[in-house]
Amino acid sequence: QVQLVDSGGGSVQPGGSLRLSCAASGSISRINDMEWYRQAPGKQRDLVAVITSGGITHYADSVKGRFTISRDNAKNTVYLQMNSLKPVDTAVYYCNAGIIHYGFTQTKYYWGQGTQVTVSS
Repeated sequence: QVQLVDSGGGSVQPGGSLRLSCAASGSISRINDMEWYRQAPGKQRDLVAVITSGGITHYADSVKGRFTISRDNAKNTVYLQMNSLKPVDTAVYYCNAGIIHYGFTQTKYYWGQGTQVTVSS
Protein backbone atom coordinates (compact mmCIF):
# COMPACT_ATOMS: atom_id res chain seq x y z
CA GLN A 1 0.00 0.00 0.00
CA VAL A 2 1.02 3.57 -0.72
CA GLN A 3 0.02 6.64 1.17
CA LEU A 4 0.33 10.22 -0.04
CA VAL A 5 0.22 12.92 2.61
CA ASP A 6 -0.08 16.50 1.40
CA SER A 7 0.48 19.43 3.70
CA GLY A 8 1.48 23.08 3.84
CA GLY A 9 -1.84 24.76 3.23
CA GLY A 10 -3.08 27.68 5.25
CA SER A 11 -4.55 31.15 5.11
CA VAL A 12 -2.61 34.01 3.53
CA GLN A 13 -3.26 37.50 2.25
CA PRO A 14 -3.24 38.31 -1.46
CA GLY A 15 0.32 38.50 -2.71
CA GLY A 16 1.53 36.03 -0.12
CA SER A 17 3.25 32.70 -0.59
CA LEU A 18 2.80 29.11 0.49
CA ARG A 19 4.76 25.94 -0.13
CA LEU A 20 2.84 22.69 -0.37
CA SER A 21 4.47 19.30 0.13
CA CYS A 22 3.31 15.80 -0.71
CA ALA A 23 5.25 12.80 0.54
CA ALA A 24 4.65 9.28 -0.71
CA SER A 25 5.44 6.26 1.43
CA GLY A 26 5.05 2.51 1.10
CA SER A 27 6.25 -0.17 -1.28
CA ILE A 28 7.39 2.01 -4.16
CA SER A 29 9.58 0.86 -7.01
CA ARG A 30 9.20 3.94 -9.17
CA ILE A 31 7.15 7.11 -9.32
CA ASN A 32 6.23 8.41 -12.74
CA ASP A 33 4.38 11.72 -13.04
CA MET A 34 3.54 13.71 -9.94
CA GLU A 35 0.80 16.30 -10.13
CA TRP A 36 -1.07 18.95 -8.19
CA TYR A 37 -4.80 19.54 -8.62
CA ARG A 38 -7.13 21.98 -6.95
CA GLN A 39 -10.85 22.12 -6.39
CA ALA A 40 -12.78 25.21 -5.36
CA PRO A 41 -16.25 24.91 -3.80
CA GLY A 42 -18.85 23.98 -6.40
CA LYS A 43 -16.27 23.49 -9.15
CA GLN A 44 -14.51 20.64 -10.88
CA ARG A 45 -11.10 19.44 -9.81
CA ASP A 46 -8.57 21.06 -12.14
CA LEU A 47 -4.98 20.19 -12.95
CA VAL A 48 -2.56 22.84 -11.71
CA ALA A 49 0.92 21.50 -12.41
CA VAL A 50 2.70 18.35 -13.56
CA ILE A 51 6.26 17.16 -13.18
CA THR A 52 7.40 14.06 -15.05
CA SER A 53 9.86 11.45 -13.86
CA GLY A 54 12.47 13.28 -15.94
CA GLY A 55 11.74 16.62 -14.31
CA ILE A 56 9.76 18.19 -17.15
CA THR A 57 7.11 20.57 -15.86
CA HIS A 58 3.77 21.83 -17.15
CA TYR A 59 1.44 24.42 -15.65
CA ALA A 60 -2.10 25.59 -16.05
CA ASP A 61 -2.24 29.01 -17.69
CA SER A 62 -3.81 30.48 -14.58
CA VAL A 63 -0.71 29.80 -12.46
CA LYS A 64 2.15 30.19 -14.94
CA GLY A 65 4.83 32.50 -13.63
CA ARG A 66 3.53 32.25 -10.06
CA PHE A 67 3.70 28.55 -9.13
CA THR A 68 6.66 26.19 -9.33
CA ILE A 69 6.45 22.42 -9.07
CA SER A 70 9.49 20.39 -8.07
CA ARG A 71 10.30 16.92 -6.78
CA ASP A 72 12.85 15.20 -4.61
CA ASN A 73 13.07 11.62 -5.80
CA ALA A 74 15.21 10.54 -2.85
CA LYS A 75 12.39 11.60 -0.53
CA ASN A 76 9.49 10.58 -2.82
CA THR A 77 8.17 14.08 -2.37
CA VAL A 78 6.66 16.68 -4.68
CA TYR A 79 6.41 20.37 -3.82
CA LEU A 80 4.36 23.28 -5.07
CA GLN A 81 5.78 26.72 -4.39
CA MET A 82 2.97 29.26 -4.73
CA ASN A 83 3.84 32.95 -4.98
CA SER A 84 1.77 36.06 -5.65
CA LEU A 85 -1.33 34.26 -4.44
CA LYS A 86 -4.73 35.58 -5.45
CA PRO A 87 -8.18 35.01 -3.96
CA VAL A 88 -9.05 32.92 -7.02
CA ASP A 89 -6.37 30.45 -5.91
CA THR A 90 -8.50 29.55 -2.89
CA ALA A 91 -9.20 25.82 -3.10
CA VAL A 92 -8.38 22.44 -1.67
CA TYR A 93 -5.14 21.29 -3.25
CA TYR A 94 -4.57 17.59 -3.92
CA CYS A 95 -1.43 15.78 -4.99
CA ASN A 96 -1.53 12.78 -7.29
CA ALA A 97 1.19 10.32 -8.20
CA GLY A 98 1.57 7.48 -10.66
CA ILE A 99 3.36 4.71 -8.81
CA ILE A 100 4.79 1.37 -9.88
CA HIS A 101 5.06 -1.18 -7.10
CA TYR A 102 8.00 -3.52 -6.84
CA GLY A 103 7.52 -6.58 -9.06
CA PHE A 104 4.85 -4.96 -11.23
CA THR A 105 4.78 -2.96 -14.45
CA GLN A 106 1.33 -1.39 -14.16
CA THR A 107 1.08 2.16 -12.89
CA LYS A 108 -1.34 2.83 -10.06
CA TYR A 109 -2.57 6.29 -9.21
CA TYR A 110 -2.91 7.63 -5.69
CA TRP A 111 -4.39 10.80 -4.23
CA GLY A 112 -3.40 12.79 -1.22
CA GLN A 113 -6.10 13.78 1.24
CA GLY A 114 -6.00 17.44 0.25
CA THR A 115 -4.84 20.59 1.98
CA GLN A 116 -6.83 23.82 2.19
CA VAL A 117 -5.42 27.04 0.75
CA THR A 118 -7.31 30.23 1.52
CA VAL A 119 -6.30 33.60 0.08
CA SER A 120 -8.20 36.55 1.51
CA SER A 121 -7.67 39.95 3.05
